[in-house]
Amino acid sequence: MLESGQISPVELTRAFLDRIDALDDALKCYITILHDDAMADARQAEAEILRGDYRGPMHGIPIALKDLYDTAGIRTTASSKVMADRVPTEDATTTARLKAAGAVLLGKLAMHEFALGGPDETNGFPLARNPWNLDHIPGGSSSGSGAGIAAGLCMGTLGSCTGGSIRGPAAFCSIAGIKATYGRVSRYGVVPLSWTLDHCGPMTWTVEDSAIMLQVIAGYDSKDPTTSQAPVPDYTASLVEDIEGLRIGVPRHFFFADDPTINKDVLAAVDDALKHAGAAQPVIMLSEAFAYHQNNLRAKPELFGEMVRARFRTGGLFSSGDYVQAQRARNVLKREFADVLRKVDIVASPTMSNPAPRFDAMDAMTTSRVPSFTGPYNLTGMPAISVPCGFTSEGLPVGFQIAGKPFDEPTVFRAAYAYEQSARHFEQRPSI
Repeated sequence: MLESGQISPVELTRAFLDRIDALDDALKCYITILHDDAMADARQAEAEILRGDYRGPMHGIPIALKDLYDTAGIRTTASSKVMADRVPTEDATTTARLKAAGAVLLGKLAMHEFALGGPDETNGFPLARNPWNLDHIPGGSSSGSGAGIAAGLCMGTLGSCTGGSIRGPAAFCSIAGIKATYGRVSRYGVVPLSWTLDHCGPMTWTVEDSAIMLQVIAGYDSKDPTTSQAPVPDYTASLVEDIEGLRIGVPRHFFFADDPTINKDVLAAVDDALKHAGAAQPVIMLSEAFAYHQNNLRAKPELFGEMVRARFRTGGLFSSGDYVQAQRARNVLKREFADVLRKVDIVASPTMSNPAPRFDAMDAMTTSRVPSFTGPYNLTGMPAISVPCGFTSEGLPVGFQIAGKPFDEPTVFRAAYAYEQSARHFEQRPSI
């Protein structure tokens, strides 16, 4: 509609800004709203499209960014008083690529402090609410991203994911969110949590929108030496409803441990391996996070919220031996998944073990008490997406996770799109 002139980027952007102004006091998705800048970008997009300089499907689309993506001249806080006044002089690579595609930036979104802390009132930043039930969290750490898409306060966002921070909020808010393969998307200009586990990716209302956004941001970046030079395929070409011949693996031992048909010795061995994987992810993540933040933790600990300060300090208690052993366990997990993916094309599972908890049930250790169905794919670097899968009896969203071979996002998109178009949960919107 934008390309053909049926609607104007100016009209579209104004509609989103008006909706933000009307609803965000209750939802608290935004840390920074860019009224004037967004309208200026929209007017530029309108002029370009009118003269025939249409850049593609992101041109004129109002988006927002998790507030750890650097934006030149615009405050980027990572939702922490440690960075409360930080104004980058350069865009993150992903930010720059979205701008080059003609996207309109509405603002910067709420998140858990430094992508780890949890919904913590002591850090002084907005706590985004779940649009399906304001008493429940929208997930983290990309909390404003999940809530903002579900509430219709932007059309696309970028989240970041170290152990599930894209797929978790996607599941809790009934939207689509993909963590691409490690190295597929640049992390240059993104405030880090864990250098070897961090991933960037889109969060949108539909699988197709996620494919469109990933197309723009994917690819090699000389500023990020971890990015891959592997060619970027056409992701939208994989959006077909036919999955004939696709081999789908379901790790039933992980979810149905009481099944009497499963040999108990086999189950015990597999559970032991999963426990090692579950232990490896937090050791690596928190050790690397402590290394990044240790100077500020020592010099100005009072600027950190209570939740994130407690978790970062835990990272300082691990030894170099713990870290090495965790990396060894990680390598075992990668080999085991590689063996599985020689037999199946994708692995399907729930995204989260439980629906979104209430705010009053959260503390610093809540997420560590339940098994992570998302963390293993950060350890392996495999692409994984969450798509809406229905609702609990209380009306809380449920997510369906699909993971695939490294750099095989097309197959992941193909399966996710086929399921989404059949189930059609995207037709349901929260009543706000």
